[in-house]
Amino acid sequence: MQHLLEPHQDLDVRYIFDGTFGGGGHSLGLLNSSENVFLMATDQDPEAFKNGTEKLKEFSTRSKLYHANFNEFPNLFKNDYPELQLSGALLDLGVSSHHFDSPERGFSLRFDGPLDMRMASHRDDLITARDVVNETPEEELANIIFELGEERLSRRIAKAICEERLKKPVETTKELENIVFHCYPKRERFGKTHPATRTFQALRLYVNSELDVLKDIIDDIVELLRPGARFCIISFHSLEDRIVKQKFRAMKQEKIVKVLTKKPVLPSEDELQENKRSRSAKLRVCEKI
Repeated sequence: MQHLLEPHQDLDVRYIFDGTFGGGGHSLGLLNSSENVFLMATDQDPEAFKNGTEKLKEFSTRSKLYHANFNEFPNLFKNDYPELQLSGALLDLGVSSHHFDSPERGFSLRFDGPLDMRMASHRDDLITARDVVNETPEEELANIIFELGEERLSRRIAKAICEERLKKPVETTKELENIVFHCYPKRERFGKTHPATRTFQALRLYVNSELDVLKDIIDDIVELLRPGARFCIISFHSLEDRIVKQKFRAMKQEKIVKVLTKKPVLPSEDELQENKRSRSAKLRVCEKI
């Protein structure tokens, strides 16, 4: 996380925000990198928050973990630390490994599980992927799959889902995967990317309002940064990366930030060997003026 630690070497304490604690890799890396780091992190997932609370015990005097979506952080920070500014901020977008590895969460194509996909799985007031798949009108469902999944067969997939749900509700990941799989021509069913990947992405983004949250939070976080502080965002698909690129460019034109990455930074070969899920990661960095 050299991108975050270079500025403000002269500060007694550098307050850094990790908006997506997840498994804690970035947060622990930042805390271990310097005794001058005070870390604030958020995660709305109850499992991640529980694990994070345990992992941060040894850093209890210079860390604070909030059980919240990162879009809630600006208000939390202003309430808890009204006189402070951030020396750096990080968002690692997308789904954590523990989401994909937990069948009961409904994120993965590899396992059969309930169609859930809520990041905040403890929130019974939030819609699930099952709700979207079984209750959304066909045209709206096709639009969700097309716009958030960039899926060219969205109309065919939405029609097939609606036909199946007339017989019985679509309840599980494997049921949905099977529907989407058979919407693809036979010659296209066994490529590098599973046919249902884009549909699953679209449902996850919709259920968690991920793109809307991202659009709102970038301006809010930059406002909390001190001059010279850096903001790093790691995205994992073109829709996220486009938002980050456009937001950074607009703030550059307004002379709010300098963009330090003309092109996104991609994972090295070594990182790809160590973490295959990083293959689609793109890092963009800006610095507050």
